[in-house]
Amino acid sequence: MGELVTPSADYVVVGGGTAGCALAARLSEDSSKTVCLVEAGGMDSHPYIKIPAMTAAAIATKRLNWRFATVPQPNLHNRQIPVPRGRVLGGSGSINGMVYFRGHRDDFDEWARVGATGWSFREVLPYFVRSERNRNFPDSVYHSSRGPLGVTGFKSPNPLNFAFMQSLDALGFPPCADFNSGDSEGYGLRQIVTRDGTRDSTARSFLRPALGRANLRLLTDAQVTRLVLEGRRIVGIEYSKNGESHRLNAACEVILTAGALQSPQLLLLSGIGDGEALQKRGIEVRHHLPQVGKNLHDHLASPVFMTTGQPDSYGVSWKALPRNIYSVLQFALFREGQFTSNLFESTAFIRTAEGLGKPDIQLVFQPSRRVKPPIPFPIGHGYAISPVNLYPKSRGQLTLASSDPFAPPLIDPQLLADPSDIDPLIRAIKLIRRIFAQPPFAKYRAEEMAPGKQVNDDAEIAEYIRATSYTVHHPGGTCRMGSDPGAVVDPSLRVNGLAGLRVADGSVFPSVVGGNTNAAALMVGERAADFILGKAALEPAQEPGDSASGGRIAIARFGFSGHK
Repeated sequence: MGELVTPSADYVVVGGGTAGCALAARLSEDSSKTVCLVEAGGMDSHPYIKIPAMTAAAIATKRLNWRFATVPQPNLHNRQIPVPRGRVLGGSGSINGMVYFRGHRDDFDEWARVGATGWSFREVLPYFVRSERNRNFPDSVYHSSRGPLGVTGFKSPNPLNFAFMQSLDALGFPPCADFNSGDSEGYGLRQIVTRDGTRDSTARSFLRPALGRANLRLLTDAQVTRLVLEGRRIVGIEYSKNGESHRLNAACEVILTAGALQSPQLLLLSGIGDGEALQKRGIEVRHHLPQVGKNLHDHLASPVFMTTGQPDSYGVSWKALPRNIYSVLQFALFREGQFTSNLFESTAFIRTAEGLGKPDIQLVFQPSRRVKPPIPFPIGHGYAISPVNLYPKSRGQLTLASSDPFAPPLIDPQLLADPSDIDPLIRAIKLIRRIFAQPPFAKYRAEEMAPGKQVNDDAEIAEYIRATSYTVHHPGGTCRMGSDPGAVVDPSLRVNGLAGLRVADGSVFPSVVGGNTNAAALMVGERAADFILGKAALEPAQEPGDSASGGRIAIARFGFSGHK
């Protein structure tokens, strides 16, 4: 018998999510290098993925979702909070709400201030622009119509969105024409990641066109179980496929893009992390790196739900039956109508207190009733606003339940561990009630389903938040990037103390951006490609004026009349 040869590639990318698909595609542009992308889930062919309005159904589909949950959270009545993560090509970008939001400029400037040098807003903006195919802002330096990823606005938003925006205007809040220009303050319609009426993702827009290249290989249904170390260098991976163990060597680098939960989990399983904790799990310590898995945090939300007999909102009812039938035909024939919507079409980023330098709350407007599994669409009519605490101070950690690579990790974000984290949500719920009391909503004659009229003072609202709040699926920070010895990765995304290994996903965020995190994860993947290929950084963007000062002018003009 001949000697068995272990397959190899120059670059092995672990995790076919938002960052991983983009990174693998970019690396394969160098025809002199071979690339292998390894994804634990299957292909992104399920119909729920493609239909934007079926996001709740996609999340509820077992084979598309890792179906993680936190450990019991003491400050949320010991509830275990679901943490959906995509187990499919495209990762969470194949099951998420498709919102395209980059973050406030100060989010990235703060990264640079705490040691992630080279990651200020001006320096990362060109990478956001490079990835985007957005035709709604043809003359804006903040956007491009030439990139791979489809980003678009809503052609025919539900009329309830205008009641939401008019009510915020009546309370003195400013409009925002473009949430992605660096200053996200104000209200407006969102943009989402769709193309021709269906969900776009980096699997579709970056990876698929690249798969025709001879130097790019894709492995699906292949779960990576361990990184292979020789001394202080990562030389490959081990993975399981069809119940069998395989090895894949990396001649140049392994890049972890498995996300904020599974990138640190894989490091820990490989003996890279806090030595004492690893020994307790029976794992040989290969590299003591205590901050792996630490700094875990997420955005917490607690909605106000309204119900109405008026059929204007999205939902299934006898009154709306003609519109429902028409919507099905619209989508089937033309890829238009309400099925092209993610059902969260407008939003607002606001400051809920004096003295804040940027918005501390996002108001997510939902022109439909609550979706209750197992039915993946709203029954009846209503609307809701979910306030999201954008900058939580609470920090938790991700640890191993055991040395078994197939066991879910222990996810403990320590939600509301910092007592001040609940205050913005209390203020926001009071404001939401004022929004719903404005004249534009009067014709809907809606009643508050939750928290309910009986919940009024701060203590009662706080109790409601503790009993009902959930995260909005934006975990980050578990492989923190920085210049200090305690950072997990350096500003070039190399794992400190090891050769041949980088991390390039939301786990490297020093802190989560103030809003949806998918676009920022893509930006990290884009930057990683240039680092690895040795390309010069894109030139910092030249912006027309200082939009940050524009935000300050808006606040000075509109004051805090909406908060009083």
